[in-house]
Amino acid sequence: MNRGFYTIMAAQFFSSLADNALLFVAIDLLISMKSPAWLTPLLKLSFVLFYVLLAAFVGAFSDALPKGRVMFIANMIKILGCAMIFFHVHPLLAYAVVGFGAAVYSPAKYGILTELLPAEKLVAANGWIEGLTVTSIILGTVMGGALVTGRLSTMLLNIDIPLIDTGIDTSTEAALCVLGLTYVLAAIFNLRIPDTGCVYPHQERNPIKLVVDFSNCFTLLWKDKLGQISLAVTTLFWGAGATLQLIVLEWAQKSLGMRYDQATSLVGMVAIGIAIGAVLSARFVTLRKSLSVIPLGILMGVIVMGMTLVYSTWIAYPLLVLIGAIGGFFVVPMNALLQHRGHVLMSAGHSIAVQNFNENLSILTMLALYSLMIRLHLGLNTIIILFGLFMAGIMVCIMQMHKANQREHDSLALIGEAKH
Repeated sequence: MNRGFYTIMAAQFFSSLADNALLFVAIDLLISMKSPAWLTPLLKLSFVLFYVLLAAFVGAFSDALPKGRVMFIANMIKILGCAMIFFHVHPLLAYAVVGFGAAVYSPAKYGILTELLPAEKLVAANGWIEGLTVTSIILGTVMGGALVTGRLSTMLLNIDIPLIDTGIDTSTEAALCVLGLTYVLAAIFNLRIPDTGCVYPHQERNPIKLVVDFSNCFTLLWKDKLGQISLAVTTLFWGAGATLQLIVLEWAQKSLGMRYDQATSLVGMVAIGIAIGAVLSARFVTLRKSLSVIPLGILMGVIVMGMTLVYSTWIAYPLLVLIGAIGGFFVVPMNALLQHRGHVLMSAGHSIAVQNFNENLSILTMLALYSLMIRLHLGLNTIIILFGLFMAGIMVCIMQMHKANQREHDSLALIGEAKH
C-alpha cells in the first residue's frame, strides 16, 4: 500500500469517528429533550436519507472531480450540520445535513480505492478501510457517550480560557466543539490525498438523464450474477447493522441495567467483533473465494436471537464480539467482490452510488420498521427474535439464489460444450 492509501485511511478514520460520536451526542440530546422513544431510530434514518435521495447524482459528482476534493467538500458539509446542532437546530434536521455530507463523501471514499489499487489488492484494502471504519465506530460510540456523561464531560466544562467567555455552558455544546475539531482534522487529511490522474468521460448534468443513467447502472449490477449476490448480502448487512446498533443500546439498558455511557461501550463490542472479522477475512479470504462465506450470515441471525437469553454482562460482551466478528468476516469479501464487479461493469463512482442506494434504502426500511415496532409497544425480546429470524431467513434466500445461479451457469457451460 502506498502513502496515498494511508492518507485516505486517516481522513476516513477521523470523519467516521466524528459521525459516530455525533449520533450518540444527538441521541442524548433527544433524551434530554424528553422526546418519545420512537424518534431515536428516526435520527439514524435522517442521516441515511440523502444516501437514497442523492444516489443518482453523487456518483457523477464523485467522478467529475478529484476524489480528495470531493471528500473535502463533503467534510465541510458535515461541519455545517454539527454547527447547526450547536445553534439549537433540531437534531433530526441537523443530523440529516451531516448525512448529506456523508452521502457525498462515500462514493469518493470507496471509488478512489479502485483508482489507486489493482484488483488483487481490493480485499486487503477493504479489510483495512472496513477495519479502520469499525475502529472509528468503536471509539466514536464510546467517545459520544463519554462526551455527554461522566468525567470527560465535566473536564471539558471546567476548561477556562482567561478573559474569554466561550459561551459553552452544557456538555452537549462542549461535545460538539470537540467533534467540530475532529471534522476539521479529517478535512486537513482530505487536502493531502493525491490526485490519481484517473479521468472519466464528461459527466452528465441533466437531472433526468442522471436518473436514467443511474437506473441503467442499477439494473446492470442487479442482473450480473456475481453483482446481485454481493449486493444482496451487503444490502442486508448494513440495514441489519444500523438497526442492531440501536437494539443493543436499548437491550443494554433494559436487560442488563446499564447506564447510557456504559450502554454505548457495549454497542462498541459489536464493532470490535466486526474489526476482528474484517482483519481475518482480509487475511484468509481471496476475491475468488468470496462467495464461500455466505452461510455465516445465517449463523449471525441465529446467534442474535440468543441475546434474549442473556442477562449478564460477562456473557453479553463476548456474545456481541462474536456477532460482530461473523458479520465482519462475511461482509468484507462481499464488499470487495461488489466493488470489483461494479468497476468492471461501470465507473467506480456510479457503482458505489448504486451500492449506497441499496444499502441505505435497506437501513431506511429496517429503521422505520424498528421505530414502528417501538410505537406499537412490542417487547424488546420480541423485536430481537423477529430481527434474527428476518436476517437468517433472507440469507437463506440469498444462498438459494446463488445456488440457482451456479446451476444455470453449469447448464449453459454444458450446452456450449455440446455445440462444440
